[in-house]
Amino acid sequence: MRIFKAILFVLAALALAAPARAAPSRPGEWAIQAGDYANNRFSPLDRIYAGNVATLRPVWTFSTGVLRGHEGGPIVVGDVMYLVTPFPNIVYALDLNRDGTILWKYQPRQDPDVAGVMCCDTVNRGLAFADGKIFLHQADTKVVALDARTGKVVWTAVNGDPKNGETGTATVLPVKDKILVGVSGGEFGVRCHLSAYDIETGQLVWRAYSEGPDESLLADPEKTTALGKPIGRDSSLKSWKGDQWKTGGGCAWGWTSYDPALNLIYYGTGNPSTWNPSQRPGDNKWATSIFARDPDTGMAKWVYQMTPHDEWDYDGVNEMQLVDRKFEGKDRKLLVHFDRNGFAYTLDRATGELLLAKKYDPTVNWASGIEMDRDSPNYGRPIRVEKYSTEAQGEDIVVRGICPGSLGTKDEQPSAFSPRTGLFYVPTNHICMDYEPFHVRYTPGLPFVGATLTLYPPPGESGTGNFIAWDAAQGKIVWSDPEPFSVWSGALATAGDLVFYGTLDGYLKALDARTGKLLYKFKTPSGIVGNVMTYLHGGRQYVAVLSGVGGWAGIGLAAGLTDPHDGAGAVGGYRALDQYVAPGGVLTVFGLPE
Repeated sequence: MRIFKAILFVLAALALAAPARAAPSRPGEWAIQAGDYANNRFSPLDRIYAGNVATLRPVWTFSTGVLRGHEGGPIVVGDVMYLVTPFPNIVYALDLNRDGTILWKYQPRQDPDVAGVMCCDTVNRGLAFADGKIFLHQADTKVVALDARTGKVVWTAVNGDPKNGETGTATVLPVKDKILVGVSGGEFGVRCHLSAYDIETGQLVWRAYSEGPDESLLADPEKTTALGKPIGRDSSLKSWKGDQWKTGGGCAWGWTSYDPALNLIYYGTGNPSTWNPSQRPGDNKWATSIFARDPDTGMAKWVYQMTPHDEWDYDGVNEMQLVDRKFEGKDRKLLVHFDRNGFAYTLDRATGELLLAKKYDPTVNWASGIEMDRDSPNYGRPIRVEKYSTEAQGEDIVVRGICPGSLGTKDEQPSAFSPRTGLFYVPTNHICMDYEPFHVRYTPGLPFVGATLTLYPPPGESGTGNFIAWDAAQGKIVWSDPEPFSVWSGALATAGDLVFYGTLDGYLKALDARTGKLLYKFKTPSGIVGNVMTYLHGGRQYVAVLSGVGGWAGIGLAAGLTDPHDGAGAVGGYRALDQYVAPGGVLTVFGLPE
């Protein structure tokens, strides 16, 4: 019976992983960054398991030739692996039959000034494959379709303007006949959006903004709901002072998931601009929110704002994970989201009903909880603690001891879910901050931040990271693996009952998915901020990860910064990292002995 249930769980996971048009469906391939549409980063491969993972070893490596943060990860289609570097976003096609020999290389020409506009390192979160094409979202916001066989450009589309602070760091998601992509730039006062391009021609099909009039929000005042109620006319406009929505942020630079059965996409929006909350009264809808939209039209079905009037830079862009499981005895179509604000949310993804919201790090203190009384006018809103309110204390006042720090209890580094264990595996930041907001004026193309930060571990502790297993039905941590630094790598769960992740100090680790016991570790050439993936080739299972320290947590080491306040406080918070790793850019592929 246990084996039969495990098979059913795997089949359910694979159903959520239905491919985009002409995308690969063969077992063992990894064609989009999350591995599947459900954003669960689960592989049904089981040839590497607890009994043999200790013999795992590197079988080949590849230098990308670029430093800075290597976020995202490689993809595999057939006998070819594809990967992209940080700026200048070089794309490589590697022959798996010849230990990664280069088949072709695409090197875009981008204005070098673009790198200076990118917040939090010059990262790129990876490629996607569909319809015989490789899709790249460049730093200068161009979306590029490349012929997967030759690397020749099929089409390009311009998604934003770096001169206004718009840049590209996110991956794209192919859904049916469209390519979905967001934009970065919340720290520059960009009015952000998610856009859909025709997969064949690159023509813009629709664009949904995160704030503004209903027409550009692609929302129906009566049909689009928030916690079961219509959002009403001008829901966004009424939550901003004057025209502040025009520089409102809310960037969709994280991950998008898709439910083919409901025909809905899900994604989160980032912080409102500026970081100084006193300058933007109101809830600032719909920044820091979850959207469910029709991928064909872009129209919003429901939306939920997690941190109204964000006072701490708690972007809501982290992945939305889709699972079909029982909740309180009933079969539900669930969406599970680990937000930067330190709360893990479980919602009904068909309706947007909030089912559970719990802290997934016990040090979270800016709010005591989330109001769960459905009859309360504050249903779904955080219960703020005034002591840690940066607005209540006022401009030019340092508010101390806020947990989590602006990096959040988890940033963009994606979690994994195993249908075999029913657990979510979450890379986390165990970190707090001091926050001082100040007045700032908006100038197009210049930073529009308005706050300085100092980051540090929780009082009495030295480590800034944990890798946890989470029960989303009960809202509790099942086990936790402490780390000296934030876990900035994406997780991978497999049918071998293993979970993999990387560490900022350079280790690839494999743990028993049920107990959290460490079964294997290997020190790679640099810190890991990339996402672990697995694939099948020639009858063997392989595990691959990019190492190259950087991202927000590693920006000081990657960019050579020394002022502890630089990198929005990350330089000071992670100053000891240079004792463990150096900058790099290397792909390491692991396999079992033949």
